[in-house]
Formats: sequence, C-alpha cells, structure tokens
Amino acid sequence: MGAEPPVIVLVRPQLGQNIGKAARAMLNFGVTEMRLVRPRDGWPNPDAGPAASGADVVLQRAQVFDTVQEAVADCSMVYATTVRRRDLVMPVLTPEQVAENATAAGQRTAILFGAERSGLETEEVALANAIVTVPINPDFASLNLAQAVILLAYEWSKRSELAVPPARELELPAPHAEIEGMIAQLDEALVEKGYFHPPSRMQATRNTIRTIFTKTGWSSREVKAVRGIFRALMGPPRRR
Repeated sequence: MGAEPPVIVLVRPQLGQNIGKAARAMLNFGVTEMRLVRPRDGWPNPDAGPAASGADVVLQRAQVFDTVQEAVADCSMVYATTVRRRDLVMPVLTPEQVAENATAAGQRTAILFGAERSGLETEEVALANAIVTVPINPDFASLNLAQAVILLAYEWSKRSELAVPPARELELPAPHAEIEGMIAQLDEALVEKGYFHPPSRMQATRNTIRTIFTKTGWSSREVKAVRGIFRALMGPPRRR
C-alpha cells in the first residue's frame, strides 16, 4: 500500500481561478485533499470550477477552516512553502526531501501555501515542522500558486504507486532461427540486386548487415513485420 497523499492547504487564497488551477495540478498527480483557510472571496467560488478543467472531485471535497491550526490539526508533519528568509530557526528542505519524508514516515502530511501576493505570515510558518523552498532564479522568483502546488505534488507522485506506468508486457526475444531467416531473406534479395560490390567486400558487408540485425533484440512479431516488408519490396506491386 502506498503512502497517503499529502494534504494541500491553501491559506487565504485570493482568486477562485487560482484555487481551480491548484486543484487541477493536484489531481494530475493523484493528490485530492484540499483545505482552504479563509479564502478571500468565500467558498464555493464559481470561478474555481472552469479553471479546474475537470478536477471537480478536489473542489467538491475541499474543506474550509478559520485558522491554519484547525486545518492541520490531524497532521503529524507540516511543511510551509516559502522563498523568503525569516527570523525562524527551522529546517529548510527541497520538494524532493519533503516527498521522501512523506513517503518514508507514512504519517499524515500537510503542505501550506500562502496567499498569491503575500505568501504565508511568519506566525503561520512557525506552525510547520520545516520550510520547503524551491531552487529558483533569484532574479525572477515568480511562481504562481498552481505552479508551486504542482512541484510538490509531482515530487510526491514520483515516489508513490501512481508513478509506476501501466505495465506493458515485454515481448520475448525472437529465436535465433527467426533472426537467421530474416537475414538470409535479405541477403538473397541483395545478391539478386547485385548489391555486394566489389565482390572482395562481400563478407565484410554481410558481417555489417548481420550486426545491424542481431543487436536490436527483435521480437518474433517484429521479425515477421520486417520480413513482410522485404517480401513487398522484392515482389511485384499489388494491384489496387
């Protein structure tokens, strides 16, 4: 069983569109629990739905709280996202480290995101166990809310079961005899067309061709497809 996804806590979010975009970013990576602390324009917000682009389940389940303390009361680990230096002696982690901690500890984790313009207040950051900050261009430190959310959600998803793509059965390598048959078919066609010239280079050229066709790990299906191509090229055109 994979680790429980983190809780995304948006503190005093200003625009419904930004809440919707954050929900979209969350659901892309399997994070579905959103909590809102005093959203400026109230909740629900009609602008959030269209911006979520189908991530309605996140918005429908979103909970609203009056304080950050209430929003994270059931979480064992709390991380505050901020790019600003503060007069707080706290661990500073990267998104990768937060994701590693969240998946390894198996504890309920919350990640705080501040208002779009002002970010988190110092008192709100002080409620966290650690600060999480993104290495960013100091000359243009301008992440929007959804971008910040997606960075943290993505790092979590890389360490979860969600990160494993649907399994596709690998085809078994073709038997050696099938590869030899394909090479022989091609060789016969090349001899017929006078490809091997000068004759003194025939064996060297054959060796090169063999190397091309034996190092790729053909499956039986692929061998059949290539031999079908050879037959089509060697035979008369089909009547339409």
